Amino acid sequence: MNRLLKSFAYAWHGIKYCLKYEQNFKIHIAAGAFVIVFAALLKCTAVEWMILCICIAMVLCAELLNTAIEKYCDIQQKSFSPQIKIIKDTAAGAVLVAAVLAAVCGTLIFVPKLLQLFKIIN
Repeated sequence: MNRLLKSFAYAWHGIKYCLKYEQNFKIHIAAGAFVIVFAALLKCTAVEWMILCICIAMVLCAELLNTAIEKYCDIQQKSFSPQIKIIKDTAAGAVLVAAVLAAVCGTLIFVPKLLQLFKIIN
């Protein structure tokens, strides 16, 4: 049981590191919080909540993995390397793909609700 608790503690340390030092992670946390508040105000369905939560988690996981990859690359190569640049750019690209997909899902869920709220559509 002690090993299990330690593994959770190590994971929490990684999340705390990103919260403290990684600007993009903070931005994604803020965006996720905004989405949660917005979903509550617009009374999203259970399925919509699941989609939104999965999207938020996907973006945060991508950002955590991107940070881990970047830190590992920085340890392995102190000077500029075109190969390391490709690795870092590809990891950042994964975050971008996740964030764009999350934004598309959010748009598909929230825009019809907003249009209905403002009586633009029935």
